[in-house]
Amino acid sequence: MKRLTWPLVTLAVLLLINVIHKPDFFSITMVDGHLFGSLIDILNRAAPLILVAVGMTLVIATKGIDLSVGSVIAISGALACLTISKSEDASSLSVVWMALGAALLVSVVSGLWNGLLVGGIGIQPIVATLILMVAGRGIAQLVTDGQIITISSKPYSFIGAGYLAGLPFSIFIVAFVLLVSALLTRRTAIGLFIESVGCNPEASRLAGIRSTFVVFLVYMFCGLCAGIAGLILSSNVSSADGNNAGLWYELDAILAVVIGGTSLNGGRFYLAGTVIGAMIIQTLTTTIYSLGVPPEITLVVKAVVVLLVCLIGSEQFRKKWKKDKAAGKVPSKKEVTA
Repeated sequence: MKRLTWPLVTLAVLLLINVIHKPDFFSITMVDGHLFGSLIDILNRAAPLILVAVGMTLVIATKGIDLSVGSVIAISGALACLTISKSEDASSLSVVWMALGAALLVSVVSGLWNGLLVGGIGIQPIVATLILMVAGRGIAQLVTDGQIITISSKPYSFIGAGYLAGLPFSIFIVAFVLLVSALLTRRTAIGLFIESVGCNPEASRLAGIRSTFVVFLVYMFCGLCAGIAGLILSSNVSSADGNNAGLWYELDAILAVVIGGTSLNGGRFYLAGTVIGAMIIQTLTTTIYSLGVPPEITLVVKAVVVLLVCLIGSEQFRKKWKKDKAAGKVPSKKEVTA
C-alpha cells in the first residue's frame, strides 16, 4: 500500500484540479439507460491503455520490455476490420467472431515471436521488440493497403462503443482481464515464477523453473492484451488506421507501469499500481484538454508532470533530497526568496 500512496495522491490532485476548473466534474447522469459523465469518459478512454499496461507489467516483471504493443494494436484492429469489410454480411455474429478470433490469434503469435527472440534466442528485449515495432506498423499498413478501413457492424462496434448495465462495455472487458490476471499471478505459482525470473533467471532455471517458458508466456499475454486493446479502439470508431492506431501506446504503457511502482529492473510487480498509473495518464490528458493547453505543448506538459510524479514517487530520490538538504546542498525557502 505504501507504494501506491504517491500515485493515489497524484490522481487525487488531478481530479481536484478538474473539480476546481469544472465544478460538475463528478456529476454522472443517466440518458437512455446509459451513464454519462467525465469520470465515465476517463474510465472508458483509459480501458485500452490499462489492458496494454497490464500485459506490459508482467513483461517488465521478467526484466523485459515490449515496444511492439502499439504496432500489435494496429495489426489487430486492421485485421478485424478487413475481415468484416470483406464479408457479405458485416452484421453477422459468425463473421464478427471470426474477425475477433483472427485478430487475437495474430496478436498472440506476435507475442510468441517476441518471446522467441528474447527467451529462445537471447536477444535483448528492447532490440527484439523494436523489430516488431517497426515491422508490425508496416504489416498493419499492408493489411489496410495504406488506407483507413471503415466498417458498419453493430455487433463489432458494441465492443468499444456499446453499453452493458449502463456502463461502457470496454470497462467490463478490462475488469475481466484484470480479474484473470490477478487470480493467475496471485492465487497460483505463476506470479512467483514471473518474479523469480525477473530477479535472477539463471538461479530460477537452476531451481527447476522453466525460465524460457515463463518469458514466452508473458510476451504472449502482452500481445493478447494489445490485441484486445486494438479491437476496442477500432470498434469504437468503426475503422482501422494502420498508420496511427496505437501510436505511442507503448510509451504510455511503460509510464503507467513505472508510475504504479513496478521496477524496470524486474522482480516484484503491482497490477493495482499499474491501473492507477494508467488512470493518472488518462486523467492528465483529460485535464490538459480541459484547461485549454495549446496542442503544441501538450506532450511537453504531460512529460513534465509524469517526470515529477516519478521523482516524487522514487524512494531513492526522496532519500537523496533529504540527505542533500541536511548537508545544506539544497537552498531553503528563505535563501530562494532572498
